[in-house]
Amino acid sequence: MSLQASALAYGYPQRTIGREIGLDLKSGEVLALLGPNGHGKTTLLKTLLGLLRPHGGKLVLDGRPLAAFSLRERARKLGYVPQAHAGIFAFTVLEVVLMGRTSHGGLFGKPSRRDHEVAHVMIERLGIGALAQRPYTEISGGERQLALIARALAQEPSFIILDEPTASLDFGNQGKVMGEIRWLAAEGLGVLFTTHDPNQALAYADRVMLLRDGKAIATGESGDLLTQERLEDLYRAPVDVVRDGDGRVAFLPGSGG
Repeated sequence: MSLQASALAYGYPQRTIGREIGLDLKSGEVLALLGPNGHGKTTLLKTLLGLLRPHGGKLVLDGRPLAAFSLRERARKLGYVPQAHAGIFAFTVLEVVLMGRTSHGGLFGKPSRRDHEVAHVMIERLGIGALAQRPYTEISGGERQLALIARALAQEPSFIILDEPTASLDFGNQGKVMGEIRWLAAEGLGVLFTTHDPNQALAYADRVMLLRDGKAIATGESGDLLTQERLEDLYRAPVDVVRDGDGRVAFLPGSGG
């Protein structure tokens, strides 16, 4: 199973942001999308999800054009995790996760026993079972992000797309969320996530796409692609490289001095 884009042009009505994007995400793989703010990452995700109509090229899911899928069919294939937010209404965590089951029933129908079973399984898998009856608005940012991942998994999708999944999270919760991304791939899902941290891409992604000005300037295996030179070209800023005694690499913003 795969999610594929070829010669993809994307953007908003009357404004094209990106062109000539080629992408092939397979089951069990993690692909990181790395690039500066305002260069088209989130808009690309919305296009891959079918929320925005492509301006050109092809977008294919499991061998069928994405446009051929109904909204409900698409929701059963593609899970989406936006950046965590505080929320407005005090739904419980369980109610938020149950929202992921709407593609399997009616939008306004009462959740079935099966819906509750799936929601509880996903909540427990992500280690937030104790929060099931807590208001979503009263839990931490990291816990909210795990709840959103559980909601997406409750759709029982083949692929899951995450937009900056660790934005505004503390260090501990960043590690927890990124660890769950590797678990999702081990479970057979194809995972695509955006990040501003090349170290996350290096540690957790199998492959990386570097996006600047709406163009994929490079795509490849994370360990080969992520170098000081490429990151400096991507961000147009100095980058320092740190190596430990075992030869492992970490990237830091450079001083330029």
